[in-house]
Amino acid sequence: MTDPDPPPQHIPLHDDADVIAQSVERPELFARLYDRYAPDIHRYAARRLGDGAADDITAETFLVAFRCRARFDTRRNAARPWLYGIAANLIGKHRRAEVRALRALARTGTDPVTESWVERADDRVAAEATRRPLAEALAGLSARDRHVLLLIAWADLSYQEVAEALGIPVGTVRSRLNRARRKVRAALGADPAVLSDATEVATYG
Repeated sequence: MTDPDPPPQHIPLHDDADVIAQSVERPELFARLYDRYAPDIHRYAARRLGDGAADDITAETFLVAFRCRARFDTRRNAARPWLYGIAANLIGKHRRAEVRALRALARTGTDPVTESWVERADDRVAAEATRRPLAEALAGLSARDRHVLLLIAWADLSYQEVAEALGIPVGTVRSRLNRARRKVRAALGADPAVLSDATEVATYG
């Protein structure tokens, strides 16, 4: 008679890096990252592209992350910037759709993307996103500058986290953010009401 298998040993998971490292041998552990970060990734993608696309972006973000988890730099404790970087790259493939949606909002004041923002975002972000001049200003940014601005303003990442997410130096984050702010402010002009509602996007960080 053989001895029964010993019970599974409890392995402490102190941070995201532990989860990812151990998920290489125990893939089911990766679900913890999904549970932890999927709502935030989905909310960010929905603000950029609408709910329908956000479902696909979120699913693909975690599929890509799972497939390349063995290459994650475990010297970084948090996976949040890494996941937002993957999401940003995927959103970038929808650049034309995002710009079309922003220009539609600027032109008509209504758009399926902005409807999802109004329903799901907090009052501050909804007020910002539904302003036509702000939508036009965001549409006028380069994809690289828009990524930096919105990762900071909407995903609430720090400069260092944005640098990690996009694989660029912190100095580049600062220069892109400053350029985006200048363009947004210039596009918004001097209308006090518009500037008041767009303050967080135009000056955040």
